[in-house]
Formats: sequence, C-alpha cells, structure tokens
Amino acid sequence: MPSHANRSSSVAGRISLCAMLAVVSLLFSYVEVILPFQSPVPGIKLGLANLVVLIALFRLDEKEAFVISLLRVLLAGILFAGAYSMLYSLAGSVLSFAGMLLLKKTGRFSMIGVSMAGGVLHNLGQLLVAAVMISGTAIFYYLPVLTLSGMICGIIVGIGAHILIRRIPEKLFPVS
Repeated sequence: MPSHANRSSSVAGRISLCAMLAVVSLLFSYVEVILPFQSPVPGIKLGLANLVVLIALFRLDEKEAFVISLLRVLLAGILFAGAYSMLYSLAGSVLSFAGMLLLKKTGRFSMIGVSMAGGVLHNLGQLLVAAVMISGTAIFYYLPVLTLSGMICGIIVGIGAHILIRRIPEKLFPVS
C-alpha cells in the first residue's frame, strides 16, 4: 500500500478515535446529569468526563485531547445544560486543560496530580465567569470550598484515569 494510503487511514483512524473518546466523555457528562447525587454545596460535581480528557492528554496529541474536551463541553451544553452552563463549563474546561497540559509537560507531576490541579482550575474558571456575570468579587468567598472539592474530585478522577489507562491496550492509541 502506498504511504499516502497509510497516512490517510492513519488520519481517519485518529479522527475516529477522537470522535469515540468525545462521545464517551459526553456519556460521562450525561451520567452526571442523571445521577441522583446531590452535593450539599451547589455546583460541585465529580467530573467523570475528565477521565477521558486525562487519558487523551496522556496518550494522544495535546491538540486532539483539547478537541475532545471542547467537543464534550459544546455538545453537553447543547444537549443537557444550556448557554449559560456551557459558558461556565467552557471557561472551566479551557483553564483546566491549559493548567493540566502545563503540569504534564514539566514531567514532575503524576496523572493524579495533574488531575487534581485540573479540578481546582476548572472551579476557578467557573468562579471567574460568575464574578464577571454578577459584576462583583463576593463570589470568591466560595473559593476555599471549591478549591477543596476540586482537589478531592480531581484526585478521585485521577486515580480512576490512572487505573483505566493501565488497562487500555496501547495499540488503541496510535503514535502520531
């Protein structure tokens, strides 16, 4: 088979893999929407969808991982949440992804540490949007609670991603 055909099938395979991971991430978002779990503090969720983003960040190209995260946020916003929730989630996801990427690139943090930082940064991104929406900083009194919840949820998600990534065959993640 000519190299062009190999490259085309490789590109198609990577696009298919990213699409499948985005769908799995979207499904995890949906599961969180329908779970009967109610946090005593409003706005706290585990962040199951970040399992997929973490795995993509550690196994795929950073651009592909970002696209997966972005697709999940946009589709979940359209399907389950609405424009305002999508805005909060988008801000949290972009800040979280940027922080996780930077920490991963240092090589000094485990997947669990990267995930923990991602949880905290996601909450911070959402607080920043809330502060702009209400034109005030009083919302930042909520920061310690969201920082703690982001750390706890990030650790839980990081442990889950660490366990999953070790069980998923590497051949499913083609080298770019």
